[in-house]
Amino acid sequence: MKLHELRDNPGAAKKRTRVARGPGSGKGKMGGRGIKGQKSRSGVSINGYEGGQMPLYQRLPKRGFTKPNRKTFAVVNLGLIQKFIDAGKLDAATITEDSLVESGLLRRKKDGVRILAKGDFSAKSNITVTGASKSAIAAVEKAGGTLTVATAAAAE
Repeated sequence: MKLHELRDNPGAAKKRTRVARGPGSGKGKMGGRGIKGQKSRSGVSINGYEGGQMPLYQRLPKRGFTKPNRKTFAVVNLGLIQKFIDAGKLDAATITEDSLVESGLLRRKKDGVRILAKGDFSAKSNITVTGASKSAIAAVEKAGGTLTVATAAAAE
């Protein structure tokens, strides 16, 4: 094997189509754009344009409302918390929002952490978070622990 004998595997590198580069390219002359017209020319952006008629998206009424001060929660499933406890990344005795971030389970707290009940949970632990589903609270209590939902004011 010499340096000049090195080749890619067959089919590994697909050559890009060189549009409008002569008849031999297979996409020559008009480059697949047809003859004349607005769409054959460069610099054309006509998505949603209806030839001077008011476009459909402008004719339809606006709907809905986006709450400007809405809260977003970082969501964690109980199964994932159990996985981190088993791996020794989390202390099972007391789990807070800060300890979840430090362990690497969450990137950031956002407006608080909300626990959901997906997965199996068997560790006896005291968890304090901003929010939790009823089934998550039941699952933690069934395992012999407590899940405390702190109020939003206490979390800030």
